[in-house]
Amino acid sequence: MADLYALLIGIDFYEPNPYFNSLQGAVRDIKKVASYLEISRKISSERITRLTSPLPDTNSTADVRSASEELPTYQNIVNAFNKITEQAKPQDLVYIHYSGHGGRVKTIFPDLKGEGQYDEGLVPMDVGYKGRYLRDVEMATLLKRMTDKGLIVTVIFDSCHSGGATRGDSQIRGPRDGELDTQDRPTDSAVATRDELVQNWLNLTQNDQKENWLPNQTDYVFLGACRPNEYAYEATFDDGKERNGALTYWMLDTLVNSNSTLTYKSLYNRVMGMIQSKFPQQLPMLSGEGDRLVFGDKEHYRPYTLVIINVTEDQKEVTLNAGIAAGLSPGARLAIYPSDDISDKTQQLAICELTDEMQADKSKATILSADEGGVNVKGKIEPGAVAVMVAAPVNLIRKVRLFAQKQAGEKEQDLPVNLVDKQTEALEKIRQALKGNGWVVEVKDAEESHYQVAVGKNGEYEICIGMPIKNLRPPLKIDDLDSPQRVVDRLVHLVKYQAVQELDNPVSELTKYLQFELCDKNKQSFADPQNVSLKQGEISYLRIKNIYSQTLNVSVLDIEPTWAISQIPIQGEISSFFPLESGQEAFTKLRLQLPRDYQETKETLKIFATKGLANFQWLILPSLDEQPTTKGNLLNEELRTRGLNQSINPLNNLLSAIGGDINNPPMLTRAMIYEGDPEAEWVTKDIVITVKS
Repeated sequence: MADLYALLIGIDFYEPNPYFNSLQGAVRDIKKVASYLEISRKISSERITRLTSPLPDTNSTADVRSASEELPTYQNIVNAFNKITEQAKPQDLVYIHYSGHGGRVKTIFPDLKGEGQYDEGLVPMDVGYKGRYLRDVEMATLLKRMTDKGLIVTVIFDSCHSGGATRGDSQIRGPRDGELDTQDRPTDSAVATRDELVQNWLNLTQNDQKENWLPNQTDYVFLGACRPNEYAYEATFDDGKERNGALTYWMLDTLVNSNSTLTYKSLYNRVMGMIQSKFPQQLPMLSGEGDRLVFGDKEHYRPYTLVIINVTEDQKEVTLNAGIAAGLSPGARLAIYPSDDISDKTQQLAICELTDEMQADKSKATILSADEGGVNVKGKIEPGAVAVMVAAPVNLIRKVRLFAQKQAGEKEQDLPVNLVDKQTEALEKIRQALKGNGWVVEVKDAEESHYQVAVGKNGEYEICIGMPIKNLRPPLKIDDLDSPQRVVDRLVHLVKYQAVQELDNPVSELTKYLQFELCDKNKQSFADPQNVSLKQGEISYLRIKNIYSQTLNVSVLDIEPTWAISQIPIQGEISSFFPLESGQEAFTKLRLQLPRDYQETKETLKIFATKGLANFQWLILPSLDEQPTTKGNLLNEELRTRGLNQSINPLNNLLSAIGGDINNPPMLTRAMIYEGDPEAEWVTKDIVITVKS
């Protein structure tokens, strides 16, 4: 059985320095985390390493040093990392929690980052005037040693990247006034030689400059208190007297009060919702293995969900963290759950309906009473609760024809004699399974349909869009009891996939400010950018540049030929979006692969950019043909975007219906487009690539 080792670092008192004030809640964070691990998780105190710097009674360094044998100095922090790496065995769990200041300092690696650039780092208590930060280049190597050994690592940083100033009863965990430390500081490292640090950084960044805190966050779970250039607050909670970091406080509150199994993604959803409701300027970030169980080594895939970020006091209206840019529209109804474990419908808290108060990145919804089509509210709705679609508005519902008129014969569309008489009974089971799903309805008489379901010649259900969809695995046999519902699930999957595929906003004011193209392995433009053809395994680069006057939040989805939608990591970062500053250009290395049993495909990269915050991860879909692997087909060099094995929430503000009868392939139309001011805050662009064997 795997052991869990914890490294807990909390720094309230900082030795005199020109940049960082002492804090009041960081050591308290660590005490609470240690208590939770020992009492609730039964972790032996011998496997918990604590480095703390409490506020002294006399405000003297000597007082602090005499009160604690393990101080969070630069050297002690490095030693603690090395000790745990040496002691832990492969597949053991390592939990690292840092509460204190984060800061930016003039880089000592100009050959890596350029002259005049900065390193980000944790701030040890002895940073002083000439002390050392634990810099990002060093941290990357410390964590790489752990993951290379096979340790399962979780990293929590309750700190700023750059910082700000004190506001009201809250305090920022960063340098005074967000000031960059320009002091000349030591260039030697206790972590590794300079050559090793540089080589590891280059390997991890794949020679592309990274904009996220650390380059290898996909190898572990990383939960940060805020995004770059945002604030990480510590404030008073509960009794109004004692401070805690907002991230640490709500994380422990969620863990203690949750009645369901949590993944880091579901933990993040609740923490993010609570923090956003209190501190709108602070948006936590989650990277890496978000589907891993908290303090566990197993993954548990769950759908991406919308998150409640605000609730009115009367519990009659909620605000959601997605809006028009994610395809939402007024009238859609969603079920609210306390967490993203939505398998038990009895846990529904309420039903809500989206109002017309919609922005690009958020929307409001009213709670429906039972008389209005809701349910009796079963508990208090809090920020961090999640919402999933329960019914589609009229413009999303799609129609299916149940075709039971195949004849006996040898032609492709015919059936063996023994299956002809089974068609009616088999399709009646589909008819019953369709009832109440809210997405797909059976056509009446001569109406046109978007999909057709029939019986195939091997005794399996067959889904057609013009022609039967090939490569669906496993085949759903008509004699299997669970096949009818799984057929309906696949139909709903198609609705969602095509909804994302059709999202467009040609009237957006941002259209001319987002530059993008696919480049060759040398980062040069293709001769014919409208007709790019690559061999599988061939390297290319996605170039995105923001020429707008403000930062744009960018996300890239891969519309895969297997009816999957996956997220493309931008420069290695997998999160809700990538903040692309004004004038910034980002290159992301890609290596395309053909799915199994495909000789040639067309891959579509769909690029979204918004002014506000928008989470496009909830648009991700697994492969419809249920390939044995859960890996995506588009690689960021060696980094694969993991597909999910469950459906996610659907879009519901679609463009046009998908037309065509059984003899014609479906044709997409963009007749329905978004109009109005809110939509001008987002834009989407497509790049289509042909991939050949």
